[in-house]
This record gives sequence, structure tokens and C-alpha cells, in this order.
Amino acid sequence: METVSRKKWGIYGVEQKRLENWKKKGFDLAKLLLIEKAWLLALVGFLLGRAVVLTTVSPFAVAFLASIWLTRRKKMVQITLATVAGASTYHWTHGLYIAGAAFVLYFLALLCKRIPHQIRVMAVLVFLASSLPRMLALSYENTLSSFDWMMIGVEGILGSVLFIIFMQSIPLLSIKRYYPALKNEEIVCLIILLASVLTGTIGWQIQGAGIEQIFSRYFVLLLALIGGAAMGSTVGVVAGLILSLANVASLYEMSLLAFAGLLGGLLKDGKKFGVSIGLVIGTLLIGVYGQEQGMQEVYPSLLASAISILLLVLTPDSWIRRMARFIPGTAEHSQEQEQYLQKVRDVTANRVQQFSNVFDALAKSFATPDRAAEDVRNRETDFLLGNVTEQTCQLCFKKDRCWGAQQFDRTYQLMETLKEDMEDGGPPNKLLERNLESHCVKSKKVIETMKHELSFHQANQMLRRQVQESRRFVADQLNGVSEVMGDFAKEIVKEKENHEHQEVEMMAALRAAGLVVDKLDVFSLTKGSIDIEMHVSIQGYHGEGQKLIGPILSDILGETVVVTKEEIAPFPDKSCFLAFSSIKKFVVDTGVAHAAKGGGFVSGDSFSTIELGAGKYAIAISDGMGNGDRAHEESTETLRLLQQILQSGIREEVAIKSINSILSLRSNEEIFATLDLAVIDLHDAAVQFLKIGSTPSFIKRGDQVLKIESGNLPIGIVQDLEVDVVQEQLQPGDLLVMMSDGIFEAPRHVENTDVWLKRKIKEMNTTVPQEMADLLLEEVVRHRAGEIEDDMTVMVAAIDRNMPEWASIPTYKNKVKEA
Repeated sequence: METVSRKKWGIYGVEQKRLENWKKKGFDLAKLLLIEKAWLLALVGFLLGRAVVLTTVSPFAVAFLASIWLTRRKKMVQITLATVAGASTYHWTHGLYIAGAAFVLYFLALLCKRIPHQIRVMAVLVFLASSLPRMLALSYENTLSSFDWMMIGVEGILGSVLFIIFMQSIPLLSIKRYYPALKNEEIVCLIILLASVLTGTIGWQIQGAGIEQIFSRYFVLLLALIGGAAMGSTVGVVAGLILSLANVASLYEMSLLAFAGLLGGLLKDGKKFGVSIGLVIGTLLIGVYGQEQGMQEVYPSLLASAISILLLVLTPDSWIRRMARFIPGTAEHSQEQEQYLQKVRDVTANRVQQFSNVFDALAKSFATPDRAAEDVRNRETDFLLGNVTEQTCQLCFKKDRCWGAQQFDRTYQLMETLKEDMEDGGPPNKLLERNLESHCVKSKKVIETMKHELSFHQANQMLRRQVQESRRFVADQLNGVSEVMGDFAKEIVKEKENHEHQEVEMMAALRAAGLVVDKLDVFSLTKGSIDIEMHVSIQGYHGEGQKLIGPILSDILGETVVVTKEEIAPFPDKSCFLAFSSIKKFVVDTGVAHAAKGGGFVSGDSFSTIELGAGKYAIAISDGMGNGDRAHEESTETLRLLQQILQSGIREEVAIKSINSILSLRSNEEIFATLDLAVIDLHDAAVQFLKIGSTPSFIKRGDQVLKIESGNLPIGIVQDLEVDVVQEQLQPGDLLVMMSDGIFEAPRHVENTDVWLKRKIKEMNTTVPQEMADLLLEEVVRHRAGEIEDDMTVMVAAIDRNMPEWASIPTYKNKVKEA
């Protein structure tokens, strides 16, 4: 049985594949014949040749042929013959008029083909090609009256206008160009073209139902189903107007189509059945109102509506969805746009990731250690000793003895030892000097020459170290940029999450609370970064967003949500805009007290608090070397660079190394600055301390005082700076005390400053950061008898839980559980 079932499924799969191949071949054949061979345009030309409005005016054919002249000139003969043939089926005189108008149009177009602005010129030629043959035909029959002149002018003007419209419609019938969406103007122009084509079918009937009525109602149903009430009513008005001009007796058709399009669009949620009900109701109302002879006159209209409904039912849903992609405002078009935007995001993310990989590769190339460093040092030593030997031993009578096979190693070892001993700039030690004198007869000259050559050697070494430091600096910067761009690429590719379930739950909870929500937008429900916006109609706003809506959302999402933006309507019962986001679990309150040396106005200390992304808060103190303007400039520059680099997303260690490299490379002068940085995570109160030459910090937790210190050198002293990171876990109610060396080193006659500062911090009863900073600075100044011998800065940060003013009451969840 299983084998037979598999065979059946295999046969079924083959049949399905064969059917799909036949469909594809049929579609390719239809595309070849209708589009590439222009038989579709020939059919359009045939029907437009028959189209006549106001009993005698026929502006459609000439306008259509003019647009073909500019768009598909190679198919002119085929389409012109089809148009003339269609006109001849209406009347042989009408066929002669269309043939003459086409001849005049082509003759004038050939004369004016070198004139620029062909579309403007062609609009004038259409006016002439429509007017001249009509004027000759009317003047041949009898004398032209004022009415005839008016109709000639109307035909020419209509032809020029229709030419402009067809120029926007004809390219839409080509598949050589991809249209992501149609503009509203293009849709209207296409409807005018379709209605004009239907005008050529007037007189063709099926059991009394006109072909133009069947297809006009079908197009109204189709576009009402796709675009809604606005699109359906627009199509109905345009199509009905053009058809009523062709047959004045059916003027009521415009009202029927417009009403059916409007009603069908309103009922589009019922799919094909809904729009069909709209057409039936419109047909009955308008038909009964317009026909007074009885139901026998309404029957053809009902038959036309029934046939159009049948055509709509037979239209595959896949075709409807494919057409809906080109209509702005539809769900299919929005989905198409979203897919397009997703492709753009993917391409952009891919390019950003490629740049990230490039920067990463460059960073690795700059950071690659010099594997031949030992060989380079050996070669430099050999070069140095060679220069010394050339100036001292080259002309010495004992050269062969000292540098012979027996004494070579001893001589080279003495010279190398002498070089290493004199590298610090001082004279060689006495033992080495005596050994050199006993071995060499020109020992003093060797020492002087060695000292002279070492000065050049050390200069070269310094340049090489600067180059290596520059390479390390560039590598760190490129690595940091690579990380930032990599993270940015990951953020780009994130798709908008589907929050439909949460939206329904929020709407139900808010309605249960008696609130009328007009619009709800959920952008993010990620923990710590919730983003919600809504429009709520409230009778007299009294803080319901913070007091009521915020707690309800917090209860549903399991995270504290507060109002971040309010736009209150000035009138009652109008929508108020409210924006909600998640708050951080902890808040930081800071206080700072500082004093310049000698009570001056310019301090060499600088301090800053920096709001970083991802819920981080940074506190920094920098102490420039010395006092006064120069020290203030250096400390301020350090914090400015720190803030800009940290806010770009680069890690703290890389940022500090970058600042150190900048300050050490940008000037030959000795420029030192300390940096005391604390980065607090507001989600879990974890803190990272990065202390570069700075004094210890203290954490006051109840009756305990903890000391935080590190032994890193100040910024700018060494080129290869190693950053030690100290991590601690803060608790609610902790006080973080950071200070410059002016505070830490100020107490006199104190054996252990750490113990003294711990005791003073412990004895302070206040928990207000600003009060604590002022008291600590005042205590230090009093201890120095009012003297301020160095710049002093103290910063105090209080860490506490972030408690909203209004908390959530979990009543909605309980009701859901009970239900």
C-alpha cells in the first residue's frame, strides 16, 4: 500500500510540474504575441478607432497613434492599419477620416522630427491632425457654421489632452520596465485609456447587455476590491463620464458606477462577495430610479452586473494580488515596499559589514608584531659597533690581534657590554673600563666614539618607538571602528517584530479601564528599551498617561513603563498623543565641589558626567599637569576626547588608549593628565573603574567604606599604556566618592590618608551627594588651615532604585487568569 501511495504521489508531482510548465509556456507565448509583437496595442487601436463621443467627435485614435509614434514607432504600420480597420467598422467615412488624420499626423511629425521637446510639439501636431481633416470633411458637405468650428476646436483640444494622458498610459502596457508602484495620476490615466477603449465597444451586446457596461462594471469591481472606496468611486466617475459622452442616453451609468464603486469599496472586507453586493445594490437603486417603464428595462442592467460579477469570480486571486502590488495604500503594496526596504537594509548591512571586515583586516595588519624585531636589534647593534670599530680600530696596529680568530669573541663581547652599559647616558663602570684598558690601547677613544654613536642610535630608537606606537594607535582605532560598524550592521538587519498579540492584549486592557484608544503603535518590546506610542481620546486630561496607562502597560509587559512625551489636545474629546518607554532600574544623582589653587578662578581639574547609550552613565575627573590655564586646557581636552569616543560606541579601554596615544603623539612637550572614570550600568548597578594615574575612590555602603584603586600611570607618560579595569557591584543607597589628588594629598600630618578619608566619609550623616561633596571639600580646606595648595575636585554619586510615582496594580492579569 505504501509503495502504491508513493507512486500515486510521484505521478501527481509529475503532473503538477507538467502543468506548471504548460502554464509558463502559455504565459511566455501570450507575452510574445500581445506585448512584444504589439497585438495588444493593435487591439487597443482597433477599439479606439471605433470610439466616438458627442455623436461626431473622435479624438481617441489620433492621440493614440501619436503616442505610438513616440513609444513604439517600429510597430506604426501594424497599429495604424488596425486603427483604420476599427474606424471602418463604425462607418466608411469615419475610416477615411482616421486614415487622413493619420497621414497628416505622420507627415507633420516627419517635418518636425528634428525640433526639440517632441512631446510638446506632438501635442500641437495632434491638434492640427484632428482639426484639418475634420474641417475639410465638413466644408466639403456644406458651409461651416459656428457650431462646426466649435466642434472642430473641441476635437482638436480633446485630442491634445488625450495624447498627454495616453503618453502616461501606453508605457504601462509594456513589460520591459519594472514599476514598483503606480502614481495616482498614472492610475487615472490608465482608467481613462480603458474607458476610451470600452467606448469602441458601444453597440456590442449580449442578450441586451452592452459590452461596455459589462467591462466597465468589472473594472469598477476589480479596483474597488483592490484599492477600496476611494479607488472604486474614482474609477466609476471617470469611466461613467467617458461612456456617457459616447452615449448620452446612458448618462445615469456614471452615477451607477460611482455609487457601486463607493459601496463596493466600503464592503471590500467581504472580498469578492462584498464588492459584488455593492454593485447589485447600486444597480437596483440607480436602475429603478432611472427607468420608469418597469423591470423589463432594468433587466439588461442587472444582466450586465451579473456577467461582470461572474468575471470577477473567475478572476484568479493571484492576479488580483499581483495587481494590488502596484496600487498605493494596499496591503500587498505595503508588503512589497517592506520587502524592498528589507532588501535595501540587507544590502546596506552587507556593505557596512564589508567595511567592518576591511577595518578589522587593517587593524590586524597594523597590530601584527614585528617578527624580525630581534634580528633588527642585532643588526642595529652590529651597525653601531661597526661604526665605532671603523673610527677606532681600522687604523690601529693591533687590529689583527684584537679582531683575529682567537680574540674576536672577547673583543666583541667587551664592545657589546660597553654599549649596554653606556645606553643610560653615564660613563662605564670602573671594572668594565679597566678590562677595556687592559685589552685595548685606545680605550678612551673607543669610549668617546661609543658615546657619540649612541646618541644617534638612541634617536633612531626613539623614532622607531614612536612609529610602533603610531601603529598600535591606528590598530586600536581601526579595531574600535570595526566593532562599532559590525554592531551597526547587526542592528540594520533586524526586522520589525510582530507585536500583534501584545497589541490586542494592551487594547483589551485599556478598553476595560474605560479608555478610548484611537491608535496604538508598538515599535519595540525589548527588555530595557520598550517604545510604545498611542493616541487616546480623554475627556479632560488629568495625567491619566502616568497614573493609569503606564501602570497598566507595566503590568502587561512585566517591566516598569513611564510616559516620556505628552501632547495634550486643547479641546475635549480630542486625541492626546502619549509616548511610553521603559525606565532604568537605577538612577544616579551627582554632586560636585571644586576649588582652584590659591582660590583662583581657573582650575587644572575638569569633571564631566556623560549619558552613554544602552543605559550607561559615566562619571569622569581629569587632572592636568600643574595648575592654571595650561592644566585646565589639557584636562578639558582629555574629557572632550573621552566623551566623543565613548558616545561613538567604542569600548572604554580602547577609548582611553586612543586618548593616551593622541596626547603623547601630538606634541613633543611633556603633557600629562590623570583620568578617573566610572561607568555605571543603570540596569544592574554594576560599575567599572578605569583609573589612569588617579587617586583612589571610595564607596560608602551604610557604615562600611570600600576603597577602589589601581596603579596605572597618567595619560601621556608612557606610549604603551595598559589599562586595568576594576569592577564592583553597587547596591541601592550606595554613595560613590571620586576625587582629584588635591583632595587626597591635602591632609597634613596624617600618616595614612586612606584611613583618614574613610573615617571622614563614614562620619558624614548626609546622603545628599551635593551636601556630601561640599562637606568633604570644606573638611579638607579646614584641615589645611584655609590654604588651597593644589586644585581640588570631589564628585559624589548616589545610586538608588528608580521608583515611578505611580506603580502598577496587577488586576488585569488576574482577571485574564480567572477567565
